Amino acid sequence: MSFQTGLSGLNASSRSLDVIGNNIANANTIGMKSSRAEFSELVASSLGAGGGGGGAGIGVSVATVSQQFSQGNINITGNDLDVAINGGGFFQLQMPDNSSAYTRDGQFKLDKAGNIITNTGAKVMGYPTDPTSGKATSTIPQALQLPTTAPIGANATSKITAEFNLDARALEAAAGPTATPPRLATPRSTYGTSLTAYDAQGVPTPVSLYFEKTNNANEWTVYGGLDVAAAVGPPPVAAFNYPPLGTIQFNAAGQITGPVATPPETGFALTLAANSIASSNPNTTGGKLTQAITVKLDGVTQYGAAFAVSNLTQDGYASGELTGLKIGENGVITGSYSNGQKLAAGQLALADFRNIQGLSPTGGGNWVATAASGDPVGGSPGNGKFGALRAGSLEESNVELTSELVNMMTAQRAYQANAQTIKTQDQIMTTLVNLR
Repeated sequence: MSFQTGLSGLNASSRSLDVIGNNIANANTIGMKSSRAEFSELVASSLGAGGGGGGAGIGVSVATVSQQFSQGNINITGNDLDVAINGGGFFQLQMPDNSSAYTRDGQFKLDKAGNIITNTGAKVMGYPTDPTSGKATSTIPQALQLPTTAPIGANATSKITAEFNLDARALEAAAGPTATPPRLATPRSTYGTSLTAYDAQGVPTPVSLYFEKTNNANEWTVYGGLDVAAAVGPPPVAAFNYPPLGTIQFNAAGQITGPVATPPETGFALTLAANSIASSNPNTTGGKLTQAITVKLDGVTQYGAAFAVSNLTQDGYASGELTGLKIGENGVITGSYSNGQKLAAGQLALADFRNIQGLSPTGGGNWVATAASGDPVGGSPGNGKFGALRAGSLEESNVELTSELVNMMTAQRAYQANAQTIKTQDQIMTTLVNLR
């Protein structure tokens, strides 16, 4: 029986060395989790045997090889598509055969169709998002695909936001040689500004706004139009060709009080009407903008200071090509485009399990769910038990080389000791055989 006991020890020690060797071999494998061989004692029992430890031990077996899902060190790489999970969870994958798998290896790439894939060709799963807000629009994961094959469409300007100060010392429109006392009127072009707006096809068109004080000390007329050059003929003339858009009023403290836009919650605004925005050039028949544009004036003031524009923005843009990517801690992938826009292109999805020890490794840094692990529970990074993501970083293997080398020496001594028990048993048997 001692031969079998020693042989079981040799087999167990050999299996332990296999596990240790695999850990050491994968010490630099991204997302790899170390394993350990766990042993179980074998005891012989006989029918009717009493208590008190009468059963004899008959060796050892490897009960299981368990994985250690402790956090690995996070190493900064600077690659935009490298992602590490700092905490719990696994990336969800769709394998080439459409089966599901899970990984901690965040070395992602892009294929020719714009799909985010792993080194083994599996597609990375995530949630579709609203391009502007970045919030997920579905709870069902799907393969993430970035818009790399075509530019994003243009967006027509619908709103211009202006913040500036109109000089309260400006002379009213009635000023002139006949005024009492005689004085020169302030040219309309003295208080003006311009910016570029876009139509639905992304064609840029300069839009100008000018302001002229009325006979009311706290009221100004707003003029607006397009700086569109004529195909032939003289260059654009002065801004007096622009039609009036309306008037804005101020209180005695210089704060804007009107006009009030409809609906009221939009604040103070005027409207550049569609297809009626005049050009400053008399040889043109109108501008290129066919949409109405709201000019929000909430931040306009009238103080006794020089005219100064502090903010002038619009919400339109031309078409643009993808120029870069950024992945946030919440897994939202934001694309940067050549037109200056930043749009969300999806959110990485994570999954976790009630018993991660029940996951079955399949190679390539992937695991699959089993009956022992339970069904996956999906979620987004940073929520609940799911860890936050670190873009431009990778999670290194959690193998501790020092511990593995010590374990290897221990397993080697155990193997040698078991071999010695077999050798000793052989010597005893030889002695018995040689009895006369």
